[in-house]
Amino acid sequence: MNKLAAALVALAALSAVPANAQVVKREQGQLVMENVPVTPPDVREALRRYQNARSAGFMDWLADGSMLVSTRFGQTGQVHRVTTPGGQRTQITFFDEPVAGAQGVPGQPGRYMFTRDVGGAEYFQGYLAGLTGPDVAFTEPNTRNAGFVFSKDGQRLAWSRVTPGSGDYDIMLMDVANPATRKVALEGTGALSPIAFSPDGTQLLLGRRLSVQSSKRFLMNLATGQVSEIHPSKAEIAFDGGEFTPDGRAILMLSDEGSEVARLVSYDIASKRITPVADGGAWEIERFDLSDDGRTLAYAVNEDGRSKVVVRDLVTRRALPQPSLPVGVAGGLKFSPDGRRLAIGLNSATSPADIWVWDLAPATLTRWTYSEMGGLDPAAMVEPSLARFKSFDGREIPAWVYKPRTAGKAPVIISIHGGPEGQSRPTFSSTYQYYVNELGAAVIVPNVRGSTGYGKTFVSLDNGMKRRESVRDIGALLDWIATQPDLDAGRVVVTGGSYGGYMTLAAFADYNDRLAGAVDTVGISNWLTFLANTEGYRRDLRRAEYGDERLPAMRAYLEKDSPIAQTAQMKKPLFVIAGFNDPRVPWTEGQQIVEKVRANGGEVWWMMARDEGHGFRKKQNTDALREAETLFLKKVFETR
Repeated sequence: MNKLAAALVALAALSAVPANAQVVKREQGQLVMENVPVTPPDVREALRRYQNARSAGFMDWLADGSMLVSTRFGQTGQVHRVTTPGGQRTQITFFDEPVAGAQGVPGQPGRYMFTRDVGGAEYFQGYLAGLTGPDVAFTEPNTRNAGFVFSKDGQRLAWSRVTPGSGDYDIMLMDVANPATRKVALEGTGALSPIAFSPDGTQLLLGRRLSVQSSKRFLMNLATGQVSEIHPSKAEIAFDGGEFTPDGRAILMLSDEGSEVARLVSYDIASKRITPVADGGAWEIERFDLSDDGRTLAYAVNEDGRSKVVVRDLVTRRALPQPSLPVGVAGGLKFSPDGRRLAIGLNSATSPADIWVWDLAPATLTRWTYSEMGGLDPAAMVEPSLARFKSFDGREIPAWVYKPRTAGKAPVIISIHGGPEGQSRPTFSSTYQYYVNELGAAVIVPNVRGSTGYGKTFVSLDNGMKRRESVRDIGALLDWIATQPDLDAGRVVVTGGSYGGYMTLAAFADYNDRLAGAVDTVGISNWLTFLANTEGYRRDLRRAEYGDERLPAMRAYLEKDSPIAQTAQMKKPLFVIAGFNDPRVPWTEGQQIVEKVRANGGEVWWMMARDEGHGFRKKQNTDALREAETLFLKKVFETR
């Protein structure tokens, strides 16, 4: 039985529910829906402006000093080129599927590479292209490819590749001028990836991720194939990134060794000594870049969710003028090939992501892109406030709170991030702004224990058998909502995607009497089936976080903790969303929770996209999803 046939059989099984749990089915394009009403024209019109807002994400500089940006003018995000500040975004890729990433080829003006997949399956393929002419595929079909790194002269390209069912990435190497030279340079173990070529091209810096709290760094001699570990340690250290200094004698990278948060350090290759370079005090350095001449260093500090960008002269250590950026979150940070300009991708809560450039010599900040807001009034966008509430153990949990400007008690939407190694930050969300301005709802976005951005102790608080303690943070948030005079504790909906979907279902079970409903997007419903069916390249990393189901005690805990075992408590309306090609959380995780809740007589809405994966990326599908969410939220808020 092929995948589609199996899906049809499973969908048919959704009809096997009690007579009182009527199911109304319909299809719209690639969407399969059950119990989802047809959208009234007024709802679609109210959503239109919010759905048409665009953003511009920095991808890379080209060798000629122009830049590659990602934006959407049609159904999917594509690569565009911008040559001057405020200049036209010229589209240079044209695909039905979104382009996942792009990089300029060093020293080759107008040449770049990009990656894309099909239907959200995340088996990314690599392509070399110019501003005109055909693109050239250089990766092997039916493999997942990631971590693309060019040598400094642009002559060679390295990346990591994994085959279906495997958890071991190989390191690939290729001459850019001749894709036929592609070869396996190293048969890897685990989540191995190239990070940077040495300046002379003789060595390759590699990284292996074991968990959010543990990673390794290695140097590979490209002539001999010998691999040696950098700074081996029995203690868990989380490294991130890595760049060689121009003389090839040292490597800059982020490390949390001896600290709660990541700091920037330098590793001397000859002496094997690590020395500190920069830190953000109590906050982590989240990203950095070094100019090609090695003189100028830029890094961003994650200060309680917002970014602070710092520029330093690495050679003289003298103070440099600093860019005075709008308040927001840095989504990109990279020097131009000549080292004179620094591109900064910036996203704020009240305007879409755009790109700014800091010119070092005149010390001027220039906005390069101006993303359209779809007709929305910028002055009407709501800036969230940062609140903190105490959880069951006295620990303070941070949350971003968006409140409507209307009078009276507002219904509440709790939105829980995925990961769990992630952090909700005050970036632009047209969905949140729609909820606040059009539905009159408050949106609360918590960073429960296990979130990143608050140190390695905080991120470890939900590991293994402590998983349910993060759900108790949602219970504490419900207590806090009940104390707020402008929030309606009787009309609260919990939502979340991926791991946030698990959190949604778990909270929906534990606090069902205090919730009006729940929206689960690509969420985990059964830990055991999830770990069995998630793609092989993810399984060991997920076991490090959630627990190893092969151990009897952990298996028993995971079985008990799974929301599928608690469906008897789920008596309020539930909306479940899935992507048929999802490699991370298979769509069957949604299907089985729908089936079980309906078997208990519960009301469930269901939406599955045949052409999507781990979340919806095509505009026609996200439009339909937002419309359906609106109808669901209106129904549960109005019936309470």
